[in-house]
Amino acid sequence: MKQILKIATVAALIAASPSHAAAECYADYKAKQDSPLRLHYGVIQVTACSAGQASAEVSARLQAAGWTLLNVISVFGPEGLQERKADAGQFYLRF
Repeated sequence: MKQILKIATVAALIAASPSHAAAECYADYKAKQDSPLRLHYGVIQVTACSAGQASAEVSARLQAAGWTLLNVISVFGPEGLQERKADAGQFYLRF
């Protein structure tokens, strides 16, 4: 229950953020699942254009799908999408 409350709080803060509509931002990240161990690299669209704020958003969205965020590698604009598409594979803009 605490986890759901945390996720809802983060989502509400992000939605209320003034930078929500300011720019088109994306983050590339690494995530994992346990039992059995699975790792993936992905690209996700975020509303927060700073790595710190994007980490909370990415973590909440991944966690809802059963993944644990390991780290946000970078936050970038639309100009960085194509160079990351092949590496992200099935996790390109999935979450």
